[in-house]
Amino acid sequence: MWNFIRRRDPNIHFERLLKPLISHRHFRTRAVDRQNASPTGLYGFDHLKSPKGFQRFVDDAIERSGELVDYIAGMPSSAEIIRAMDEISDTVCSVVDSAELCRQTHPARGFVQEANKASMRINEYLHFLNTNHTLYNAVKKAEQDGHLLTEEAHRAALHLRIDFEKGGIHLPSGKLDRVNQLNLNALQLCREYGENIITDPGHVDIFPASCIPRQIQHLLKPIYRLKSGVSKDSLGSLDDEQAKGFQIITEPRTLFSVLQLTADDQVRKMAYLKGNSVPHANHEVLDKLIASRHELAQIMGCKSYAEFVMKLNMASSPEVVISFLLEMSNMVKPSADKEFKTIRNLKRDVCGQRCVDLEPWDEPYYTAMIKSSAYNLDSSVVASYFSLPQCIEGLKLLVKSLFGANFDSIPMAPGESWHPDVLKMCLHHPEEGDLGYLYLDLYSRKGKYPGCATFAIKGGREISDTEYQLPVMALVFNFSRPHDSSTVRLNHGELETLFHEFGHALHALLSRTDYQHFSGTRVALDFAETPSNLFEYYARDYRVLRKFARHYSTGEVIPEKLVKSLNGARDMFAATELQRQVITATCMPSALLQLYGRSYAKRILCHLQPELHSEQNFCSMEEPKNRLIC
Repeated sequence: MWNFIRRRDPNIHFERLLKPLISHRHFRTRAVDRQNASPTGLYGFDHLKSPKGFQRFVDDAIERSGELVDYIAGMPSSAEIIRAMDEISDTVCSVVDSAELCRQTHPARGFVQEANKASMRINEYLHFLNTNHTLYNAVKKAEQDGHLLTEEAHRAALHLRIDFEKGGIHLPSGKLDRVNQLNLNALQLCREYGENIITDPGHVDIFPASCIPRQIQHLLKPIYRLKSGVSKDSLGSLDDEQAKGFQIITEPRTLFSVLQLTADDQVRKMAYLKGNSVPHANHEVLDKLIASRHELAQIMGCKSYAEFVMKLNMASSPEVVISFLLEMSNMVKPSADKEFKTIRNLKRDVCGQRCVDLEPWDEPYYTAMIKSSAYNLDSSVVASYFSLPQCIEGLKLLVKSLFGANFDSIPMAPGESWHPDVLKMCLHHPEEGDLGYLYLDLYSRKGKYPGCATFAIKGGREISDTEYQLPVMALVFNFSRPHDSSTVRLNHGELETLFHEFGHALHALLSRTDYQHFSGTRVALDFAETPSNLFEYYARDYRVLRKFARHYSTGEVIPEKLVKSLNGARDMFAATELQRQVITATCMPSALLQLYGRSYAKRILCHLQPELHSEQNFCSMEEPKNRLIC
C-alpha cells in the first residue's frame, strides 16, 4: 500500500496536518500490493466496491483538500506550501482520473452513472479551488521565494500560479463568475461530445455481402433481409429466402479498414460520408463549445482559444505552430504533388476514364493497392506473425533490454478489475524494486471508449526521503477478436499503436518526480507525444521484431524481407500523410485550400458539411497563391 504520512524529519505542524490521512484509506490503493487477495474496490480504491462508493470518494477528497487549504492559509514555509498544493492536486486527481476511466470503460451502467456524477462534483470543486485567493496568494509567495526552493519546486510554483490565472482568479468578480460558468459549460459539452460518439457511432447497411472483402468481414455485423420479390406471406425456408449483408459501424478502426480494402466505390463513399458526419448531435455541441471557448479566450485577453491554451507549451504562440506546419508542408510539396498524381492516375487507369476525379474516400484504397503491388504484401500474412499475446511478450523483452526492468503479470484482488478481460502487470527492477503498475484492457466491447488511449490512475510523487508514491496507469485498446480464432492477430499498424501506447505508459512508470504535477505524461502538451512516437520505431526494427514475431501456427520467425517490405510500404506516400496531419492540426478550410487546392478541398468540405460549404460560400473563400498540392 502507499504510505502518505512518514517523514524523516517532520515539521510538527505538517505532521499534525497529515495525521487524518491514516484513516482515509481511499487515497491508498492496493494496486501496488502483490500479495493481498482481500476484497477491494475498482483500481484498488476501497471506496469503489460499489457504484455509490464514488459519492464517498468525492466527499473524502473534498474533506481532505479542505484540511490542506486550511493548513496553507497559515502560510507555512514555501516548500511546504508547494508540497501541500501537490497533495491537493493528487487527492483531487485520484477522483477525476478514476471517474474518467470508469466512465469510458466500465460495462455496468450503475458504475458509469455514478462516475459521471462524481466527475461533475469534483470538477465543480476544482473550480472552487482554482478561484481560492488564499491558495493563489500562497503560491505567489512561494514563487517569490524561489531561491529557497528546489528547481522542481520553483517550477511547480510557476505552473501553479499560471494555472490559477488561466482560471481567471485575477479578474474582477463578475468576469471570474463568467469564466467559471464557461469552464463548466465546456466540461459538460466535451462530455456530451464523447458520449454521443459512443452511443451513435453511425452505421451503413451493405447488401449483398459480397461487396465486403472477406478479410474484414469479422469486423462487421452480419445482417439479413428478404430477397427481392419475396413476400412475408410466401416465406419458405428462412435461409433460402433471406439475403445476407453486413452492417458497417463507422468507428475509426473499422472505417479505415473498409476504406482501405473495399473495391466497391459506392460502399466506400457511403461509409466515408457516414463516418465523417455522425453523430449529427455533435454539430450543435461543437458550435456551442467553440462559442464558449472563444468567449473565454476573449475575457482572458487573448485573441483566440488557441492563444489561450498555448501557455506553458513549448511552442510560444499559434502563429509559431501554423508557421511550423506550413513550412513542413512546403518542404514536402514536390513529393506530395507526385504522390497525388500517382494516386489519381491509378484511379483513372482502373476506371478507364481520363477525366475522373479523385474523391476523399478513394485515397486509402488506391494507396493500399499501390503499396500491395510494389511490395507484394498480404495483410493476413502479416497479421499471422503478430498474435497479440506474442506482441505483449515482445514488449516485455524490449523493456527488459532497454531498462533492465521486468513486466510481471500479477493477480488482482476481488473487486479491483472492471472486466474479466483486464490484465494487470507490475514493472519491477531487480535493484530499485517495483516501479509502477499497469492495467491492460485490450478488447473491444459495446459501450467502451472506441479508440486506443492511456489513462492515468495515480501519478508518481515523493512522499518523503524514503517513500515514493508509485504511478498506476491503464492502457485501453479496442482490438477485435476474429470469429474463427480465440487469438487476436494484429496488422502492422495496430502493432505500432500498441507500441505507441506502451510508450506513454513507460513515460509515466519510469519517470521519477518530486511532484505528481509533473509525473509522466503531465508535461507540456506539445511534448507529451514524443516518447510514445519514438517507441513506435521499435515496431519497425527487425532486430526487435525477430525476438517475438513468430507465425501463430508454425512458429516461424518473421522474415527480414517481409519487415523491409512493411517499412518500405509505410514510407510510401509519406508526404501525403504529412499533409493529412497538417489538416488535422489546423482544421481550417483555408489550410485545405493551401494543401490540396480548390478542387479537391471543395469536394472534401462539401461532402462533409454541405450546409456550410455550398458552391457560393466556397467560391467566396480566397485561395492562397502558393498551393501545396495541385
